[in-house]
Amino acid sequence: MKVFTTILIVIALGLTIFNLTLVDYEKPMEGNSVPALIGAAGSLCVILILVIFKISKKIEEKVKG
Repeated sequence: MKVFTTILIVIALGLTIFNLTLVDYEKPMEGNSVPALIGAAGSLCVILILVIFKISKKIEEKVKG
């Protein structure tokens, strides 16, 4: 499970970087920049959720052990 969540975090980080390269920083709220910003924000949310999940699993292991 640790490897799987790490792989998902790396994929989400890659998607965040990819989406940030699609943003036109001169006009960030026009054209294809809006979906790219939404995708980047979603990927960051996924990373946050997975990090919280990993921390909760570490706490669960310490409580059981």
